[in-house]
Amino acid sequence: MGCAGSSQTKGDENAKKIRKPKPWKHSQPITMTQLRQMRDEFWDTAPHYGGQKEIWDALRAAAEADITLAQAIVDSAGVIVQSADLTTCYDERGAKYELPKYVLNEPTNLIQDG
Repeated sequence: MGCAGSSQTKGDENAKKIRKPKPWKHSQPITMTQLRQMRDEFWDTAPHYGGQKEIWDALRAAAEADITLAQAIVDSAGVIVQSADLTTCYDERGAKYELPKYVLNEPTNLIQDG
């Protein structure tokens, strides 16, 4: 027999808990304005890399949210997290989504604008 709770646990085994990405350093110091521009360019072109626009939108929302909200977003969108820091994810159809570190957090060598 089995109980309803046992099947729920099996489904949860595939769900990775996301975490904040490790600190990283850009090849040269950049300003917040430059970082925002890089992020905007990535998100504007991301759907052209393949996959579903809805998943890209969910990943953007998750990347810009705190960890708790980000976890809820990826769970509700059906995103399969391969790397706990969200750098590699899949949708339910198997399409791969790769996020660069610069959309997930700031570099250690971020400098003030101006």
